[in-house]
Amino acid sequence: MVTFTAYKGHKSGKIQKSTITKPDKLEGDQVLVKITASGVCYTDIHFKTSDMVLGHEGIGVVEKVGPTCKVLKPGQRVGWGYTHDSCGHCQPCLRGDEIYCPQRAMYAEADLDQGSFASHAIWRKAFLFEIPDALSDEQAAPLQCGGATVFNALRAYNTQATETVGVMGVGGLGHLAIKFASKMGCRVVVLSGTESKRAEAMQLGASEFVATKGKKQLKVLQPLDRLLVTTSAQPNWEQIMPIMAPCASIHPLSIADGNFEVPYMPLLTKGMTIQGSVVAPRHVHKDMLEFAALHDVKPVTQTFPLTEKGVAEAMDKLEKGELHFRAVLIAQK
Repeated sequence: MVTFTAYKGHKSGKIQKSTITKPDKLEGDQVLVKITASGVCYTDIHFKTSDMVLGHEGIGVVEKVGPTCKVLKPGQRVGWGYTHDSCGHCQPCLRGDEIYCPQRAMYAEADLDQGSFASHAIWRKAFLFEIPDALSDEQAAPLQCGGATVFNALRAYNTQATETVGVMGVGGLGHLAIKFASKMGCRVVVLSGTESKRAEAMQLGASEFVATKGKKQLKVLQPLDRLLVTTSAQPNWEQIMPIMAPCASIHPLSIADGNFEVPYMPLLTKGMTIQGSVVAPRHVHKDMLEFAALHDVKPVTQTFPLTEKGVAEAMDKLEKGELHFRAVLIAQK
């Protein structure tokens, strides 16, 4: 048997240190990974009161592989994200959309005794990704979910370099959306409540910044062909709809309760699309990592030790809005 340390949620909301035991013998394409870093995503906050190992933005080093794993070898760096498995034979799987497989295994729905807030994990090779040398563990971790989410919204729905892309919110998701869209050649317009994040948004790659608070009418140099909503708060559509281009797309990306509501008539008269999207399927995830390495797309991070205290502190700061973009837990040697 193999034993490793993990950090779980609890009904009290307090992080619990736990010991997980797994069979020593790996089957099929299973891979034993020693975790070196983990991103902290706001989705983890939603499950901090659940009896499950938290974390889904994992980076680690291969320690051992199963008998059918012919690609990975001990010592290689790998990462994983929200999706752990799928059936492999349904229509979504066959067309490369396994993230929509009816039998998909997703974070917080399956494998509750495993997560990236741990010393080790066992995952299928099919859902692990080799990490490019140009990305450190700290840089690669937030890309496994946050980066994959915004990249998929751009890549999977045919964003063109000639487009004007709006990004609502300059936070954990938003700052990565700015970086990816600008590196794709798009003109990026950032929408944020106040002027406080203007300078940093421009430094991240924005072409234009619009402060929305207290304004009845927004002005932009060019209408938005695409809008990535990275805030959990509902946008003020009376402000937004007039600056959207005909046939524009709106991508709600953050997780929030309730309904996503937009005005009926502007949606019809402008021929607009509301496009649902989750994390990237595997082929897009792989492209995202290679794109990030090639174009120097690296998240802005704060680091914490991958310990019971470090996990609790990172989660607390994230929930209170005291983090600067992304938290990353680093395994202690």
